Amino acid sequence: MSRKTATGKPAKARARKSASRPARGGDARQARAEKKTAQPGTWQAAGKAPKGVSQGVQWVTIDEDNHGQRLDNFLLAQLRGVPKSIIYRVVRKGEVRVNKGRVKPDTRLATGDQVRIPPVVRKEKAPQASPGSRVQSVIEAAVVFENEQMLVVNKPSGIAVHGGSGLSFGLIEVLRSARPDARFLELVHRLDRDTSGLVMVAKKRSALRFLQEELRQRRIRKQYHALVAGDWPDKLGRVNEPLLRYEMSNGERRVRVDEAGKPSLTTFHCLVRYNGYSLVEASPITGRTHQIRVHSLCAGHPIAGDDKYMDAVSLKAFRCVGGQRLMLHARALELALPATGEAVRFEAPYDDEFSSVLSKLEVRAAGAV
Repeated sequence: MSRKTATGKPAKARARKSASRPARGGDARQARAEKKTAQPGTWQAAGKAPKGVSQGVQWVTIDEDNHGQRLDNFLLAQLRGVPKSIIYRVVRKGEVRVNKGRVKPDTRLATGDQVRIPPVVRKEKAPQASPGSRVQSVIEAAVVFENEQMLVVNKPSGIAVHGGSGLSFGLIEVLRSARPDARFLELVHRLDRDTSGLVMVAKKRSALRFLQEELRQRRIRKQYHALVAGDWPDKLGRVNEPLLRYEMSNGERRVRVDEAGKPSLTTFHCLVRYNGYSLVEASPITGRTHQIRVHSLCAGHPIAGDDKYMDAVSLKAFRCVGGQRLMLHARALELALPATGEAVRFEAPYDDEFSSVLSKLEVRAAGAV
């Protein structure tokens, strides 16, 4: 039996009614403020407050570097950590405006446009290990070119170009950590973790677009040096075989020659022959994953130290020579610089381990004569 007050209404019912009434004075102002911040664009699960960082409405003016960019891609960059579904939903509801008008996700932005970004709650990122000063100094020392548009870095073997798949950080995260004031740093292309050599990094979105278009049009020439097993024949100047990516039972991704794959072309030129090995120059005309590694294997001359595509016996023999790394190095880049169009060529020297293996092979070859 519920207890009644002097009004004759149950106390619990009256408590519920009073709780729904607006508060007075300072409490009322606080309640109105809280109601105002809970806008439809706020990402939150029903019944509980979200964990994350929220901010009010933003008005962003588009500069030349973002001219021509799609609205959805712009928002993904501005609202890192917010799911795509939320971003597309706030655009669909009209909470994102360009020049005060409703827009679609594929709208192209222009210099001077005013973009309204509604308040959202971003997911809290789990604490991640940050690159230490030692690795930052190693990467900074590996920069072979820099201007206002781009960087070219001689990436060491063993460092991934970006974090993920169990890695706390990679080359791009190290560069961003070492340059906290940089507004924009993005990879133009990628190298395998165990491949050393030249990597391009854009410092402006316009430079990124330019360089990626140059890659698509095959106007950037890449030259790799690879130490392969066996004597590379002079007549073997190109491998033109389609490549297909696939996944092994353990989840590892590999590539193989397959008619169902994408057209792929690599040109080869033998530089030096040792006893049982050859140093070749490889130029990928297309840019497929593991292209040089699989085309070398297809030619019957796998790259030394390749634990993915070299057979166990050959890999063991290479270890006996003293080799511990994948003997693939992005040696040179030829391109036109963004903004100026100046034709340039960059070259990266071998690291100590690559050079040491070649020296040992030279000594062994000299002793066999």
